Amino acid sequence: MRNPLRKLGIFWGEMVGELKQASWPNQKEMRHYVAVVLVGMALLGIYVSIVDFSLLHVFDLCSGWVRGRLGD
Repeated sequence: MRNPLRKLGIFWGEMVGELKQASWPNQKEMRHYVAVVLVGMALLGIYVSIVDFSLLHVFDLCSGWVRGRLGD
């Protein structure tokens, strides 16, 4: 029977080797990346809020028309 821990050890060693070869951002680049992500999230949040608010009012308007016609 094969030892599963041996496979895990091989995987771990290869993973650490690959991570050492990767290029990692410096502190200035990381700050820039974080700022880009935060601005993107804020813009996406604003967009979703506007669409949600708009759809709420469109459905309220439509349901008001339906309720008005049913009340006649």
